[in-house]
Parts: sequence; structure tokens; C-alpha cells
Amino acid sequence: MALYEFEGKRPQIGKNSYVADTADVIGDVIIGEGCFIGVGARVRGDYGSVRIGDQTSVQENVVIHARDGDKTVIGSRVQLGHGCLLHNCTVKDQAVIGIGAILTDFSVVGEWSIIGEGAVVRGEVPDGMIAVGIPARVIGQVTEKHKEEWRYYKEKYTELAGVRYPRGLKRIG
Repeated sequence: MALYEFEGKRPQIGKNSYVADTADVIGDVIIGEGCFIGVGARVRGDYGSVRIGDQTSVQENVVIHARDGDKTVIGSRVQLGHGCLLHNCTVKDQAVIGIGAILTDFSVVGEWSIIGEGAVVRGEVPDGMIAVGIPARVIGQVTEKHKEEWRYYKEKYTELAGVRYPRGLKRIG
């Protein structure tokens, strides 16, 4: 993993978290326990700060940043799909952010909300809602069936971070 101190601020990585060798974690960043930080992810706490809760999955090529003196806060048991971009925003616990979604400055995604692939969130998505499109708009409510399915995948990424990657990933070239 590539951890960088920036202007005296060092990232903190929680117990049983996995950070890929090609991921960059810079400056004022705190990553909780049991998190998965995938290949090519960039978590930049150079201008502002980044806080990531426990058992959160930051998948490949996700970029997380914050404005000068501000912060991006991501809750626990959140899934950030491949290639997401999060800038100076808040994502509450259990949320799912689809592949390639963009969360712009001061946007807020509620607890257990689901953001569709490629959506652009510019405002607030209330707790337990599904939002899609550009700009993202609410199209429905998260059901127990959605939660059950996503719990399965959240457990899989926690397992990857704490057990499978540390034991099974071997550089061969």
C-alpha cells in the first residue's frame, strides 16, 4: 500500500483493513476496521480530511477528496462501487454507491440509500431511498430484499479485506 504523510498528517488504517499496493492514501485520512481499499483507489486528505467508517468497501479506481479545510465522511458498511468519485460529501452508514457514480460537493446520501450506476448526486438523498440519473432523482424505497442482498456483498468485502486478500494474494511478477 502507498501511504503518504502530507504536511505532518499521516493516514490511520484500522485493524483488519486491506489497502491494495496500488492504492494511494494521503494525509489526513482515517480508515476504520475491516475496510477494503481496492486497486487504484485514491483517498486524498491533502486539502481537507477523509473519514471512512468500519467494514466499508472502496472498490477499484474510486477517488475520494475534500475541499480545503472541509471533509468527506463515509459511514460504516458502505459499498463504493468501482470508479466512483466522491468530493466533499457525506455518505451515511449502509449506503450503496453504484459503479461510476459521482457525489459532488456537500451532497448527502442517507442511511441504507442506494445510488444507481453512473448517477450524479448534487443534493440530498434521504435515508432508505433509491436514486438514479443525472442529476440523481429518487425513484423508490429500499426494501428488505435489497438490504438482504447487499448484506451478502458487504460481508464478502469484509471477508476479502480481513482474510482472503491477506492470505491468498501473492505477487507473481
